[in-house]
Amino acid sequence: MPHTQTPKNLLAATHRTRAAASLAMGAGLCLASLSARGQEGLRNSMAGDAAAAAQAQAQAQALQSYTFKTGDFRLLAVPSLEMDWNDNVDLSKSSPQEDYILKPLLRLTGTYPLTQHNVLSLTVGIGYDEYLQHSQYSAMRVESGSTLSFDTYIKDFWINFHDRFQFTRDPSIEPGIAGTAFYGGLNNTAGLAVTWDLRDVVLTLGYDHQNFIASSSEFAYLTRSSELPLARAGFRFRPDLTVGVEGTASFTTYNQAVLNEYQSYSAGVYADWKPGSYLHIQPRAGYVIYQFDHTSQSAQVFYIGVPPPAGETIQTADLTSWYADLTLSHQITKALTYSLSAGHEIRGGIQSDVIEDSYVRPAIQWAILKDVSLRTSISYEHGQQGEGNVTGNLTETYDWLGANLSAEYAIMKQLTVGLNYRLTIRSANLSTYEYTQNLVGLQLTYRP
Repeated sequence: MPHTQTPKNLLAATHRTRAAASLAMGAGLCLASLSARGQEGLRNSMAGDAAAAAQAQAQAQALQSYTFKTGDFRLLAVPSLEMDWNDNVDLSKSSPQEDYILKPLLRLTGTYPLTQHNVLSLTVGIGYDEYLQHSQYSAMRVESGSTLSFDTYIKDFWINFHDRFQFTRDPSIEPGIAGTAFYGGLNNTAGLAVTWDLRDVVLTLGYDHQNFIASSSEFAYLTRSSELPLARAGFRFRPDLTVGVEGTASFTTYNQAVLNEYQSYSAGVYADWKPGSYLHIQPRAGYVIYQFDHTSQSAQVFYIGVPPPAGETIQTADLTSWYADLTLSHQITKALTYSLSAGHEIRGGIQSDVIEDSYVRPAIQWAILKDVSLRTSISYEHGQQGEGNVTGNLTETYDWLGANLSAEYAIMKQLTVGLNYRLTIRSANLSTYEYTQNLVGLQLTYRP
């Protein structure tokens, strides 16, 4: 992050946007999954950077266009209504269920500078998914990236308090799941990060407490809490280049003794390179260790209704592996922007203790025609469930592909209509857990 003389009441948005601009564009592709817990502290930090960048962008919009204003407080309200057709809501191979889903949503962005150096902000999207034929699947929704944040400054220290939360039940965004429409729940991450900016050296310490509460009894065994410390030290070799080291840890406990509780540790190097105003590159790589406490007492984990042998506990050997991630965004012209995220990770499992996967997620945004924007994106993951398996884990190798095409047209100055198509395909060596899903959606959005 280059040094700048930006006024302190804007530094929070500026620092976070520069640190995470490329993550924000791909956040919906790679950080929305509730169970994405690989190198938890590191991934939590990346998710926080993405949410902060998106929040900073939304706050800048709220300053220019707002629904309500009193004093220094500004609130932007953006309502939308979407109708989807989904040909396989329960991710089934043999007997898929189709449905129409009505999705009202209200996005709120508020900002209030308490003093010159203290900014309170809120970004939240609240909606409801109403299944017209299978009402048992209907549920409320709080969008990924919803955040309550407070920034304050003490000399060279930037302190950020935050609470990031989401509630969703969309199993198609989790590559490790098949054969259910009930996977999801509440994910809440609260904590703080302290950044000490010494011009050439930037030091960061962070701590988060994370809770996941499953939304259905089928996945109640995944309800858990995690402690997530983070330490990072970066050196600015040039105004546009920061290189440093980072380390994270995670201490995870479950409410039920099905999956094993564990600790994970990661250490590695990272870089933040911004050669010009339109290209942002962030590589990182390192080493990760998983240590299991062997707390599993009963393997009552059902995968598409098929339980393991009664009384068989889950046992997993400790694991060591490598991780890597390359994230970049590039605005080629005013009309064309692309982003890419690719890497390798180990993450906490769903039907097993651990998943190891490799992923690639490109996206392109087009604005070639007046009043029309077009976005295409692909997300591919090759994963192995049950890494380190001794007994009781589901062991599976899978390939998961998600492709999305969306277009938006401004039919009036404040009203836009959007059309979205999403294709999800899952294949596996256990053919029962394969599926194909098509989703078509039409959305109306009002922006003040």
